[in-house]
Amino acid sequence: MQPTLILEQLLFLIPPIIFLIQVHKKIKSLNVYILFVFSSSICTFYSASILLLLLLLLPVLLYTNSSQNPYLVCFPTCVVVNERPKGEDIPPPRSRRSANNMAANSATPPSDRRFLIFFDFDETIVDESSDDVVVQAAPGQNLPAWLKDTYRPGHYNEYMQRVLAYMAEKGVTESTIRSVIEKIPASPGMLALFQFLRHRPPQDFEVVLVSDANTFFIESWLRRVGARQLFVKIFTNPATFDKDGRLVLRPFHSHSCLRCPENMCKQVILRDYVMRRTQERGRPFQRVFYVGDGANDFCPSLILGPRDTAFARRDYPMHRLITEIHEARPGEFKAVTVPWASGDDVVERLRKHAEEK
Repeated sequence: MQPTLILEQLLFLIPPIIFLIQVHKKIKSLNVYILFVFSSSICTFYSASILLLLLLLLPVLLYTNSSQNPYLVCFPTCVVVNERPKGEDIPPPRSRRSANNMAANSATPPSDRRFLIFFDFDETIVDESSDDVVVQAAPGQNLPAWLKDTYRPGHYNEYMQRVLAYMAEKGVTESTIRSVIEKIPASPGMLALFQFLRHRPPQDFEVVLVSDANTFFIESWLRRVGARQLFVKIFTNPATFDKDGRLVLRPFHSHSCLRCPENMCKQVILRDYVMRRTQERGRPFQRVFYVGDGANDFCPSLILGPRDTAFARRDYPMHRLITEIHEARPGEFKAVTVPWASGDDVVERLRKHAEEK
């Protein structure tokens, strides 16, 4: 090959090199370097005209594809992921657990509280089951037999998903559901118990709600009575309205406990929360209290210690199960048991403990 021809072809390499530098500043990709060098090398050995044509076409390809997707630069044989502009952060993937935890507040509570108290919601804070009450918003205030027959023990969350889907199909609106939920009466003395807790010194009680109801029912009711700010955490099944107006209910978590429904074991929630808060505080709470009524409130009460108190609603499943275990296996149930018929019974015991030093 003659020296003049080699020089001529080298001169043809200058434009692609300059163009390559500009492209690299824009997309910062090693793959584009390789593509350009390869293309330029081939062209210098065959035809300068082909090289010029390639240089004319590549900017068009870059412009066309980048305008369709600002994060991709497309070639016939490769895809290059470009950097995102500043300020456009990619949201992290939401795990099932983190999505479930949206039902709880994200802020860490103060670390100076002496006591930790858990509340159930249905038939504890409110005097009825919110899942039963919501049926009053259905046509005729009743559900068809075929829908009722789909219930399977241990799968109540799945059943309620079908109930809420049916109600949406029948045109039941968000405001109608909220209205019937807000009308549920509080359990006897419960609002007085809330007042007691609200007016205690801030270092006394950390108040948490754990319920197998759902976020929409609980938040609606608590805000109506002005008690939402009392609770530093709410653990319950997530429920939000979709674009079609259907209240979509999801399970809180999965677990391996054989006592509890598949979507929620309150013992797991209580144990994890107490352990985490103890680590955050650097010390345990002086006492832990649990206020409940149902069979799924019996399970978390099993891990309470001898200084703790299980407030079991009198003659409800939680109370009966605790009584049975005391009779069948004395000493196995560690916590002090205080049956309650009114929130006043709980206030009386809490006041005694609050006066402890």
